[in-house]
Amino acid sequence: MRFFSGDRVFLTLFLVAAFAGLAIFSSAALGLLARESGSVSKDILLQAGVGLGLGLAALAATRAAPFSWIKRYAPHIFVATFFLTALVFVPGIGFHAGGATRWINVRFTTVQPAEFLKIGFVLLLAWWLAPRARQLKDLKKGLLPFAIMLALPGLLLLAQPNTSTTILLVLTGSVMYFAAGAPWRDFGILALVGILVFGAVILVRPYVLQRVETFFNPSADSLSSGYQIQQSLIAIGSGGVLGRGFGQSVEKFNYLPEPDGDSVFAVFAEETGFVGAIILLALFIALAARGIVIAGNARDLFGGLLALGFSFLIILQAFINICAMLGIIPLTGLPLPFISHGGTAIVAIFIMCGLILNVAAQRKT
Repeated sequence: MRFFSGDRVFLTLFLVAAFAGLAIFSSAALGLLARESGSVSKDILLQAGVGLGLGLAALAATRAAPFSWIKRYAPHIFVATFFLTALVFVPGIGFHAGGATRWINVRFTTVQPAEFLKIGFVLLLAWWLAPRARQLKDLKKGLLPFAIMLALPGLLLLAQPNTSTTILLVLTGSVMYFAAGAPWRDFGILALVGILVFGAVILVRPYVLQRVETFFNPSADSLSSGYQIQQSLIAIGSGGVLGRGFGQSVEKFNYLPEPDGDSVFAVFAEETGFVGAIILLALFIALAARGIVIAGNARDLFGGLLALGFSFLIILQAFINICAMLGIIPLTGLPLPFISHGGTAIVAIFIMCGLILNVAAQRKT
């Protein structure tokens, strides 16, 4: 299977994560039987067909694409994903739900273009940083244009609103920026600006402030804002060391909000216990670590930054989702990679992994 060649270790870890993710999602989706009779089979089919099926096709396409084309058209891909994300604001195209406008309605399902914007952003940043690594000490050639590239997708996402994805892109972009050789002086500037912007978001977005307040005192409103985190902790705690058994979660029936979405880790931890949760966490770490190894062996800086950016994005998104379910950080809307409900998110993750495999195929000899 030369089509999927590049790095056998990374490919093996990816396949384990992909098919284990479908199994975990299918078990969690059964919790919807008590709430939305008849929708479970459709959700599983969409996840397996649109997500896994289309995702594998996208993985093959991005792995087989000439690497020179990826490098040449990186800024064009970003522009395309940027305008695709902006389409959510067009009446008749955008889909509004839960107080946010983040989806495009394609009749039989919805698409969340911000997932593809993540790919475009990493491609753009790698394309821009690679030839300018030695110029980053100059504020006008380094920090200023970098800040503009952060602001463009950030403002678009905040308008939806999609604060969690904005934070994810800012952190991923910053890792790539400093990995390319930016001076640590810029770290202090970015940290200060980030704190100020986050403070402003809290002031103008009441739901963000509510999540922060719930994080510090989850029992203050246990039937409203604190309900999800309390039920998540109950589910995780009731799993014990070995869990109730795969498919045997109790919390996914009527109690835990979005058992196949944001809360899927809590369902998995209840069913497989501490041991299962540690194995899943180890799988994410191993996948990202292997991606970073591929980045270190890349033929050029563009490929190295590309593999690093996607590897960090995947592991950071997983950690944010898991930490939110454990009450370590405020709740976010970020899905758990490979597992949470959402065909768009699955396809996007598969594309990232396909691009990492493409970088691996170009490794230094």
